[in-house]
Amino acid sequence: MDDLTRAICFTVNGRAITLCVDPLKRLSDVLRDELQLTGTKIGCHAGDCGACTVLMGERQVCACLVPVAQAADQRVTTVEGLAPEGRLNDLQRSFLRHGAAQCGICTPGMLMAATELLQRNSRPSEAQAHAPIGGVLCRCTGYRQIVAAILDVEGGGEIAAPAAGKAVGSRLARLDGPEKLTGKAKYGADEWPAAALSLRIVRSPHPRARFLVGDLLAFRAKYPAVVDVLSSQDVPQNSFAVFPDPKDQPVLAEREARFRGEAVLCLVGDSEALAAIPDADLPIEWHPKLALEEPEQALAASGDLVHDFAPDNVLCRGRLVKGNVESALQACTHVAEAEGRSQYIEHAYIEPEAGYAEVCCDEEGERLRIFSSTQTPYMDREEIARILKLPLNRVHIVPSAMGGGFGGKLDIAIQPLLAVAAWKLKRPVRHIYSRFESMISTTKRHPSRLRVRMGCDADGYLTAVDLAADFNTGAYASWGSTVANRVPVHASGPYAVPNVRALTRAVYTHNAIGGAFRGFGLPQTVVVTEALVDELAAAVQMDPLEFRYRNAIRAGQSTATGQCLMASVGLAECLDALRPAWKLALAARDSFNRGALAAHSALRRGAGIACMWYGIGNTVIANPSNMVGSLRNTGRLYLYNGAQEIGQGTATILPQIFADAVGLPVALVDQVMGDTDLTADAGKSSASRQTFVSGNAAKFAGEELRRTLLKLAGASRHARLSLEGAVLVTNDNGHELRVALNALPADEHGDVARGQGYFNPPTVPLDANGQGVPYATYGFGAQIAEVEVDADLGTVRLIRIHAAHDVGRAINPTLVEGQIYGGIAQGIGFALMEEYVSGRTDNLHDYLIPTVGDIPPISVHLIEDRDPLGPFGAKGVGEPALIPTAPAILNAVYDAVHVRVATIPATPARLRAALAEHGLGRKPSQ
Repeated sequence: MDDLTRAICFTVNGRAITLCVDPLKRLSDVLRDELQLTGTKIGCHAGDCGACTVLMGERQVCACLVPVAQAADQRVTTVEGLAPEGRLNDLQRSFLRHGAAQCGICTPGMLMAATELLQRNSRPSEAQAHAPIGGVLCRCTGYRQIVAAILDVEGGGEIAAPAAGKAVGSRLARLDGPEKLTGKAKYGADEWPAAALSLRIVRSPHPRARFLVGDLLAFRAKYPAVVDVLSSQDVPQNSFAVFPDPKDQPVLAEREARFRGEAVLCLVGDSEALAAIPDADLPIEWHPKLALEEPEQALAASGDLVHDFAPDNVLCRGRLVKGNVESALQACTHVAEAEGRSQYIEHAYIEPEAGYAEVCCDEEGERLRIFSSTQTPYMDREEIARILKLPLNRVHIVPSAMGGGFGGKLDIAIQPLLAVAAWKLKRPVRHIYSRFESMISTTKRHPSRLRVRMGCDADGYLTAVDLAADFNTGAYASWGSTVANRVPVHASGPYAVPNVRALTRAVYTHNAIGGAFRGFGLPQTVVVTEALVDELAAAVQMDPLEFRYRNAIRAGQSTATGQCLMASVGLAECLDALRPAWKLALAARDSFNRGALAAHSALRRGAGIACMWYGIGNTVIANPSNMVGSLRNTGRLYLYNGAQEIGQGTATILPQIFADAVGLPVALVDQVMGDTDLTADAGKSSASRQTFVSGNAAKFAGEELRRTLLKLAGASRHARLSLEGAVLVTNDNGHELRVALNALPADEHGDVARGQGYFNPPTVPLDANGQGVPYATYGFGAQIAEVEVDADLGTVRLIRIHAAHDVGRAINPTLVEGQIYGGIAQGIGFALMEEYVSGRTDNLHDYLIPTVGDIPPISVHLIEDRDPLGPFGAKGVGEPALIPTAPAILNAVYDAVHVRVATIPATPARLRAALAEHGLGRKPSQ
């Protein structure tokens, strides 16, 4: 025992523990690093997220804020202690039953906070259920299913597994749920090799700066614990990107940093020794330059370029032209126009980037293995192989469980730094981004500036839309071209409009990188376009819902790209489902406002509606998925599932589809996910594509496996399959055949039969005017928001949200509803509170995301207008759920106080200022 440590005795999950540790060490770190109880998660190390919540005695605490000395002689309970004998307790079973765990990173903290409540109040009210989980943030679920689970602890046992052929459409509990509910799931920070080195990444404190690297030999001599200092010179191919061109982002910047937070040097060594080095001693000298942080600056800068290859600082232009917009607008009876802006939005997944890299050997030589959180393991493999100039088969990606992504973990971030260090040193290297490091260095939702004109005729039929938009793509390309090209396709909204012009630009700046974030530019766009739809409805004195219903695109009509939609066009049905709630919302608004007016109250209520559509999958470019499924000699089905689970449910939905295609119970399915050595490339988990694209691939794999098994047994295609242990049984019109699987030849995995599936959605490239078939299918939806606005304070209280979404077929209604709840929660943040400002909101204290108290009751209507091309008729819903929420809320705010905020989020300060400009409410200075 040295001078900094002392013996601490306490009880953890019923086991007496004595440790010799620094008494000031965080309890969370002791639990994870010393006791390997990694179910306690770290999301911020600042008490902001609550992921590290444990019980100390009967009281919940944030373990990251508790020095271990305070645990002395205390009884500590972690998530691992809730099911000590391996069986889920009542609360965990309720979470599983209600789909209350999605990505699962916040789940241990939620469970512990709820346990504190239930120990003293076994039957809480909904309001009482909110209080204990108010300090635990969830980015996935929208909290509604978590609250439902807490209220229903005594409501029943486990969900019965569906019978053969009945998995699709069932509310099957998440297959990955038990691991997430017990703390067994391994996320990027939960697993690492012994003796792994750590990193300290030196990042630019300036949005734009030249820099000089000092004497590295002298620095290492002064700090011998530093094993190496990596610079751009150590990276074999120092560039990467998600698309083939341009490969504009360096792993480590060379001579110039282009945004605040960019990596320039990488120190490798012992984590504590690296952290102890003063910033002033780091071997780097900065020379700041004038930064072009906004698109207006970058576009106006003559010869001042972010990148030499982009002479006008424009990464990409999007274009769509149909008909004659100017003539159509001149002929319109009514024209509405508006300009709107949005700000950077942080993904704020609760799991920061984390993982490790190590060099392994096989019969062909050295290989690099990376374990990390990723939405796209195969893209990671390609980029890492390119960076290190290695053949693809020399890179092995093993995805960890993922604690949220939402598009932010499509780009490689931590992986190339780990890869370069491990490959150069031939030693395992581990790193976990701090919350600050994660937020300052990773991609964001693109800020936008939109200018839109929209016109209709005297009968309220839309005839023209004219849109121009600039998106701030920041210092590097990332997904900027996807945003610039997707937005024009959707510029008309989900309406039949004969004349459309949409021109977009993704603009380079010296600011945070604009990347992929749930919706790829559509959330920003519909805030403006749906406001104009309301204006036109008012101009023709038509109810906003009926105006949308009149213009809703329907089967047999063509989109702005000229694509004729033949089936699964369910917007009108979504509006029909919402019509009763809309009438009630308007009546409640009128009743409340009459009373508020009579009482001279500053409170006003409003109701707003908005619609959306979203092309499922990639825009035009190849979008394939490959799946392999097998029957093993043990009598178990096996799915080699390359569709990465990010909380959206691919670990459950794809086995449901696969099992029904085979004709055997889903309870027989085991799987491996995402491992690039074991699975085929199923494409990235983004663009709401996995249910539709990989679902089809899984279905085809199951169907091929079924054909193989029937042939093996000599049965007809109508025969029923079943398994009795390791015996395959076919029943063909009363004639039974039995095949002993352990008597058949098997491969190295034990597979006796395999099926492969491939699907690539049919599209047609867009021409110079954006005409073609960009997507094989579209999701549709509409939402209603009911709000209460305090005109003096500028605050907005959400009363209720109603959502209707055409999902084609709900493969698993519980999971689909969960996606809708979670999307709505993110839409609430986008509308009212979330705004990332580099250098100011780089934490979860200053960057606000919705808590359980911010989410109102939500009613969900699943519209199942089946898509004949989808697996069992299914489409995606991950992104559609988010898109209409913000415009519905902002339209409701306008309905309440007749004021619009030109720049979102509509914070109280912005709304008060807008009200003051119109002579309403209390002036901001009052």
